[in-house]
Amino acid sequence: MDALDPIPGETVLEIGPGKGSLTEVLLARGLKVVAIEKDRALAGALARENLTVIAGDALRLAWPSARKIIGNIPYYITSPLIDKALTPPLPERVVFLVQAEVADRLAANPGSKAYGALSIGVQAVCQVEKLFMIAPGSFKPPPKVRSAVVRLTPRAAPLIASEEIGSFRTFVTGCFSRRRKQLKNAVTGMSETDLRALGFDPTIRPERLAPEDFVKLLRYKR
Repeated sequence: MDALDPIPGETVLEIGPGKGSLTEVLLARGLKVVAIEKDRALAGALARENLTVIAGDALRLAWPSARKIIGNIPYYITSPLIDKALTPPLPERVVFLVQAEVADRLAANPGSKAYGALSIGVQAVCQVEKLFMIAPGSFKPPPKVRSAVVRLTPRAAPLIASEEIGSFRTFVTGCFSRRRKQLKNAVTGMSETDLRALGFDPTIRPERLAPEDFVKLLRYKR
């Protein structure tokens, strides 16, 4: 909760409130909450002062504008929900409870086993912090996987412009579909001469490159 850096009186968007456990904490901190809940029965039982409930699928609905977004989100749709949370105009802060494996991928450094297209796509626009783990026994019923809280804070100067995000993600995903190949074979349409001209070793593998490097490659290809 503190990870959100809440200010009493401000409006927070909550994704997937369920029975309202987190919602109650948010309201107790003097926040106004707009919550999107897919289960209409749960949505109907969430009536509270300073709470607005929108019944519907968070992936399909247009999200109300909010400076801060929080949620214990369904693990099977974590990536698309993060993509939606980071759709411009970007919020000031996003705090999500996610599967620990996904948190590791989001925060991974170049060259690490967890580093990949998800890491790069998010880190190009945000600072990612894996804050703490939550044991399965903290939930009822307990899940079969470990969980972690992550905080995403949009960069003051994103590495990629909003209109480039779609093409950037496609480009990075394409490079990682050839993850074990050398860069000269992973980036289509670029020669070894092109790569050297940009300062890259053509024999390096994509997982060794920082998000800034992928931005540089994408813009050169254009």
